[in-house]
Amino acid sequence: MATTPAFDAAHPWGGNSRNAEVDVNAQYAGFEFHYVYLVFCGFIVWLIIPGIGLLYGGLARRKSSLSLLFQSLMVAAVTTFQWMFWGYSLAYSRTAGPFIGDLANFGMMKVQAAPSPGSPYIPEIVFCLYQMLFCACTVQIVVGGSFERGRIVPSLVFGFFWATIVYCPIACWTWNSNGWLYQLPSLDFAGGGPVHVASGWAALAYAFVLGKRKHVGEKSHAKPHNTTLVFLGTILIWFGWFGFNGGSALNATVRAMYAAFNTNTAASTGAIGWVLVDYIRTGGRFSVVGACEGAIAGLVGITPAAGYVSCWPAALIGFLTAVVCACLQDLNDWLRIDEGLYVFKLHGVGGMIGSFLTGIFADQAISALDGATLAPGGWNNNGVQVGKQFAEITAISAYSFVMSCILLLILKYIPGMQLRVSEEAEMRGLDLDQFFDEQIGEADWAAFMPKSEITHGMAEERARHDDTGIVSSGTSVNREATVAEAKA
Repeated sequence: MATTPAFDAAHPWGGNSRNAEVDVNAQYAGFEFHYVYLVFCGFIVWLIIPGIGLLYGGLARRKSSLSLLFQSLMVAAVTTFQWMFWGYSLAYSRTAGPFIGDLANFGMMKVQAAPSPGSPYIPEIVFCLYQMLFCACTVQIVVGGSFERGRIVPSLVFGFFWATIVYCPIACWTWNSNGWLYQLPSLDFAGGGPVHVASGWAALAYAFVLGKRKHVGEKSHAKPHNTTLVFLGTILIWFGWFGFNGGSALNATVRAMYAAFNTNTAASTGAIGWVLVDYIRTGGRFSVVGACEGAIAGLVGITPAAGYVSCWPAALIGFLTAVVCACLQDLNDWLRIDEGLYVFKLHGVGGMIGSFLTGIFADQAISALDGATLAPGGWNNNGVQVGKQFAEITAISAYSFVMSCILLLILKYIPGMQLRVSEEAEMRGLDLDQFFDEQIGEADWAAFMPKSEITHGMAEERARHDDTGIVSSGTSVNREATVAEAKA
């Protein structure tokens, strides 16, 4: 039987590969399937990033959709730099404290072929890649808080520093073996706290600091402009989530396969739950967007629990998370915060529900499917685990919201870092304001119009893209007639 790879502090790079002095691959002989599986999971997790971009772009009004697609790509780029620069070291350095890591791996130093901090079967460079994609997905979720009125450059700067002062410390608390939540222990299989609770509260902070959108007379306000994009984004997210949860065991054991099964189960029951609420609420009608939101709510709910619970509790977690989130359709009105993409409702609330239910349904018979982990919850008469889950929820919620607000307020008053576009730009749409010669869908001749012809409520924009989706043309008289028709 092959010997399990072990980290050697005297050779933190994993062996001297210069001039082929040492074959660093030899230590993994017989265990290659573990890191091949994790690399595959990482590749499909990457699909979540453009998936979120498509989801957000479809939910937005057409005139501000392109900016959300663009940010999904740029967030991945900026976060990759942040992770290589110091993000990985702050989250996962072996010499980390209980709250944050040090700079032992600054600039990818010593991150190469040695067994990773997360699993001895995974080379550290593979572990670093996989965890980097988690960070990128989380930041991409957060920037949804800038929906339809946030400037792009400040949002990317915010993303870099948010990953540094919010995500990396929380990841260290939760997944670094020195972290205080890891030692408690709280149970978080794939990111209920660092990914969903943290991003939900941060997006709420972003929307709070930016203030409400302007929507004088715009019937399209709060309506998705393209359901097809929403559907396509959801499909990519669902597919990528198999890697998100399925890879979080950091091995290719039966536990990882079970987590993947639970992922699909919860997404499916989540879609059923949300559609059922919509069906009752509307008197027998359906919503594609509702089904997509339900699937995402189910995925969020099962994230912390995927490798801890059996199949039927996974189904219940997905269903309950989606039903609760669907019933909170007036949450923004209650909070008096215009968080138009409902990031807080889906990820913040959904993540908190999932983390709480993990404490109840965690079963050590499931965690032990990897051959080593025992993680009992209320299911095994370990009721105190529910209290530990509350500790995780409250600590991450408070830290993420407060630190996000502080960071945003600092950026807000830095010259050149104004967080919000002008009112005129918001009425025209972020796409016409922030991009050149590019737009979602067919050509928009408003890009070539003098600014003097642009009205506060963008009547001409509404005329050409009213709620029916019909594009009108002709003289301004015809367009005004279309506006009057739409209002009628």
